[in-house]
Amino acid sequence: MLDMEAIKNLSINKSDWKKVKFGDVVFEPKESVKDPVAEGIEHVVGLEHIDSGDMHLRRSASIEESTTFTKKFSKGDVLFGRRRAYLKKAAKANFEGICSGDITVMRANEELFLPELLPFIVNNEKFFDHAITHSAGGLSPRVKFQDLARFEFQLPPINKQQNLIKLLNVSSDEIEAKINLVAKYSYLISSFRMDVFKRSNWPVRRLNDFFEVQLGKMLSKNAKTGTSPFPYLANQNVQWGRFNLGKVETMDFNEKEREKFKLVKGDLLVCEGGEVGRTSIWMEELENCYYQKALHRLRVINESYLPEVMLQFMIWANDEELFKGLTGSTTIAHLTAVTLKEFKIPSIPMDKQFELKIKFEQLIHTHKNIKNNLAKSIMLQKAIINKVF
Repeated sequence: MLDMEAIKNLSINKSDWKKVKFGDVVFEPKESVKDPVAEGIEHVVGLEHIDSGDMHLRRSASIEESTTFTKKFSKGDVLFGRRRAYLKKAAKANFEGICSGDITVMRANEELFLPELLPFIVNNEKFFDHAITHSAGGLSPRVKFQDLARFEFQLPPINKQQNLIKLLNVSSDEIEAKINLVAKYSYLISSFRMDVFKRSNWPVRRLNDFFEVQLGKMLSKNAKTGTSPFPYLANQNVQWGRFNLGKVETMDFNEKEREKFKLVKGDLLVCEGGEVGRTSIWMEELENCYYQKALHRLRVINESYLPEVMLQFMIWANDEELFKGLTGSTTIAHLTAVTLKEFKIPSIPMDKQFELKIKFEQLIHTHKNIKNNLAKSIMLQKAIINKVF
């Protein structure tokens, strides 16, 4: 695949390319379905099924699920998220179905424009800029196809478009291969967790036998206006296996509270509400940081459990939906300290835990590298598309 420098120096002869309007070569079919089941429709697509920046439609809901959608799309059409165009959702469908009214269905006029080019045209930055500029509305702006139709770009003669498709498909094929590899490693990691925590039949003990469990400090008006503010973590800062530290609030912690609620390297933070059980390991990303009552802190007792192994167990427990059985039947789910302390976890010998830690780190490191390479390939593809169009 071309690197960024090669893309910058890429020379394309456009002497016979013609400026066209998007609406001259692409149209909105506006087909509808009254009875999707009777017509054999299997796929229902909402905006949530289109991933930002991905040119391929990979997900859908089943027609068995309730829907009021009637707009039909066919295999090969591009589905464009016309609501909140700044999310940059535009994907080629490899199946037929029905979709939300917040999606514009686009189809190429094949006498002038090869359909394989359409996803690339729509996914260039100038097209998205045009869509965003012509969107109307307040909190949820939408753009009409008639406005998109006025977008202008250079297009080669149809007899030369196939050569352009070959150039663009080099990057597309590489991205698809890396996406498949990412999925393969995700499956490998999940399978390994299953082997470790379900199929190995370790004896179980209470979580409280290995970890001290402590809820954080309660938020209050006085705490937010105190004289000794310190950073603290809230529920939204804790993600699976990482922390989002883009926005960290502060509140007052007196000397006694600082001793009680200070985070140290190796502490696990577990979400008490929201996505119950969501966990990450604190590695002292910030100095003198504390946490609020929406989080449980798990601190290892007598080095009896590796935090890295515990994190993987919590991810597995979430995948197995074990936390749902711990939160009761209230409208808003909460994981109480009493319940968490009694949660059964595998009692794994320390020598085996060290082996597992190394194996998990190897798998996760490889997975991360593949995802980073995928991100680079996507960035290069965008650069190629922007260079061509």
